[in-house]
Amino acid sequence: MTDQEKPIVEQKVKNALAQIRPYLQQDGGDVEYVDMTAEGVVIVKLKGHCHSCPHAMATLKQGIEAALKKVIPEVKSVEKI
Repeated sequence: MTDQEKPIVEQKVKNALAQIRPYLQQDGGDVEYVDMTAEGVVIVKLKGHCHSCPHAMATLKQGIEAALKKVIPEVKSVEKI
């Protein structure tokens, strides 16, 4: 991804996260966008109950990552800090 493409892709990621966020908030959790690498790795911070939930990795990979990759082909993976 080029430096010119990154802001466009980041905005797509933020928009997609905004659509996912209400589902996380229903269970007392949340997700915050942190950064995106040139290789397409999205970095997020899980907040609220998602931060300490034993199912956080499943939520991250099978929920958030799967949803982002479905609508944004530039996203290769999602990692948490």
